[in-house]
Amino acid sequence: MKNLLTLSLAILGSAIWSGAQAQATVSGLDWLNFNNGLDGQRYSSLREITTQNARQLGEVCRVQIDGPTAFHAGLIVDDGVIYATTGRRTVAVDAVTCDVKWTHDWPPEEARCGGTNRGAALLNGRLFRGTCDGRRIALDARSGTLLWQNVIASPVLGESTSAAPLAWQNLVFMGTAGSELGVRGRVMAYDAVTGHELWRFHTIPLGDEIGAETWSRPETAKTGGGGIWGSMSVDLTTGELFVPVGNPWPDIDVGYRPGENLFTNSVVVLDAFTGKLKWWYQVSPGDWKDMDIAAAPVLYRAARARDLVAIAGKDGYVTVVDRDTRQLVFRTAVTTIADMPARPSREGTRICPGFAGGVEWNGPALDRLNGNLITGAVDICFLVTLQDKPFYEPGQLDYGGLVEPVGPITGWVTALDSETGAIRWQYHAEKPVIAGVTPTAGGVTFTGDLAGNFLVFDSANGRVLHQVDVGGAMAGGVVTYDIAGKQYVALAAGNISRNAFGDVGLPSIVVMTLNPTVPARKLDATVAPTTSGLANGRRLYTQVCASCHGAHGDFIANRTLSDLPNRMDLPAAITAIKDPKAPMPKLYPDLLDEQGIADLARYLFEEL
Repeated sequence: MKNLLTLSLAILGSAIWSGAQAQATVSGLDWLNFNNGLDGQRYSSLREITTQNARQLGEVCRVQIDGPTAFHAGLIVDDGVIYATTGRRTVAVDAVTCDVKWTHDWPPEEARCGGTNRGAALLNGRLFRGTCDGRRIALDARSGTLLWQNVIASPVLGESTSAAPLAWQNLVFMGTAGSELGVRGRVMAYDAVTGHELWRFHTIPLGDEIGAETWSRPETAKTGGGGIWGSMSVDLTTGELFVPVGNPWPDIDVGYRPGENLFTNSVVVLDAFTGKLKWWYQVSPGDWKDMDIAAAPVLYRAARARDLVAIAGKDGYVTVVDRDTRQLVFRTAVTTIADMPARPSREGTRICPGFAGGVEWNGPALDRLNGNLITGAVDICFLVTLQDKPFYEPGQLDYGGLVEPVGPITGWVTALDSETGAIRWQYHAEKPVIAGVTPTAGGVTFTGDLAGNFLVFDSANGRVLHQVDVGGAMAGGVVTYDIAGKQYVALAAGNISRNAFGDVGLPSIVVMTLNPTVPARKLDATVAPTTSGLANGRRLYTQVCASCHGAHGDFIANRTLSDLPNRMDLPAAITAIKDPKAPMPKLYPDLLDEQGIADLARYLFEEL
């Protein structure tokens, strides 16, 4: 009887929490998921900030949440608390004052530990995220206490868990990434209470699985890529899970893996409760330009009750498909598309965009007020050179060639007619736009660029209403919420990663509102390093360098670090890190001090 009473109280508590979440979703007061709603639309019904008063937005507070590292994470806001993640750290801060409520630092259990994380999911008082070493953990949202953990990826095979999970109906959906290292991607569903796996779906088919025939050399499918490193969407009415899938391996040498290479560069639609494949749409078959999809698909209903899905990826297009007929509705370029031959060459081939270009992990948003799809994008070109036949080694990088950015690197914000794909307005940003895009019922759209500019647009015509330098590249979430009848905007600022094509900066959460009445507060939630020497150098490499150079220093084929001692001595390496050549960002002295540089260089020489 006692156990039954305990179970009943637990169910009641869960129902109360779920009810509060449902009410917040309906009222639009909070921001409960990576993309606000589970449909990927990112639209907010808040309307206090308008085209007339947007210029009155000012900073309330900011809090630095970690030392120099990547900050790609979406933000979640619930009951006056903002939740954010970096590679190893999870934080909860007051959504009005930026006071830190708790922090949780994950101690890696594997030697290999990546430095990028794109956010968490919240459900029934639990916060779920992937770790840098292939785990998935659940934290108590009120206290930050670790509730459970499980191993879901193999770092020694190059698998990682950088994606933001999606939580719904007591299920947590999570994918594994690592396409560039020859993984076989998969998406899994877990019980939110126990963490037990319920089903899995492999994004690269083998044997008699659907799509296996699209790998003309079947043996290449086992290392075919198809990682998942962005967020997903779910249709509440059909129970369909929409999964964006990454590129094939090897990236460049398409001759190594002939065929269409399903389900790479696709949106795969699964039954959320069973994992059974329902349908798919492949955007870029047989890809060699790294045109994978990371952004969550946007689900919306158009005129004549047409159910559509908007897909955006590194190919530089927004592609909209009719979900009933599975036919293309429109496909519109949102960045520069140029020089796209059928195959790579050994002499070098210029392509635009591909690799770090196009639309990244924060994709389109639906402006319901004006019927727009609004997306940010990267405008970049690359020189791609085919090399010798790739060699697979577990956990090691081999593109099958070399990749180097060429020319200027800028960005775009583009608004499309959500029914026809016609461009309604565009804004050319000085640096790439990969931050979240958030349109609102107040007629304004929030986003930011890698130059560190927070931008507010008139959603109807693209006029810039307000621009603020927030002190660091914007590569993560931009969210809005209401507390006590007042609308706030919170954003992720400061980033060091492969997408650091602008200002860098230290990871910080910045909170703004209309006409703040007191000077902005500045807080610091970081902890001074307790290690020095090799241990500190290892930590700094993981947090600052690994997202660009890879765990073993060989991610950038023409800038390998594993053979650095053969090319220069230790003093020369320290000088090179202090005063780097583009595109490497300058970290000294603002982000790394003398000791940090010395420790990092020593790690490169003695351990990497």
